[in-house]
Amino acid sequence: MDVLLVDGYNIIGAWPDLQALKKQDDFAAARDRLIDRMSEYKAYTGMRVIVVFDAHFVPGIETKVKQYQVEVIYTREKETADERIEKLVSVLKNIKTQIYVATSDYTEQWTVFSQGALRKSARELYNEMQHIDRQITARVVQQQQQQKRSTITFSEDIKKQFEKWRRGQ
Repeated sequence: MDVLLVDGYNIIGAWPDLQALKKQDDFAAARDRLIDRMSEYKAYTGMRVIVVFDAHFVPGIETKVKQYQVEVIYTREKETADERIEKLVSVLKNIKTQIYVATSDYTEQWTVFSQGALRKSARELYNEMQHIDRQITARVVQQQQQQKRSTITFSEDIKKQFEKWRRGQ
């Protein structure tokens, strides 16, 4: 299985929509939006996705959560996301697993590359997400066009009643 490790704050600082949230001092919304986008990436590609956020200035222990089928790690005190990603690369790397690291930190890219992981810049990941969005939209449109429509026409009142029944109201 392929694994994508994402340097969370690095990506937030590079993607336009996430940068806008960051500039509004809404880091929580930027983190949530990134995790949401990475869940779409996971669903589309089937890759295991792990997003790592720096918490080295925050006292406490490491926190791991799973949100929208994406693993999210907040590093422990005095540990950077880069350090945690490097550890994850060494732990997860094996003959059957290809690791990708999404970051635009040039030094980090070379470090993980030397450990056998492949790098994906923030821009490359952003462009890939844009492509995925277009593919999903095209599939939805195609499926909507293929769905057979009822040849019986109903009044709006009857349609509303059917919808109420469908929802169990």
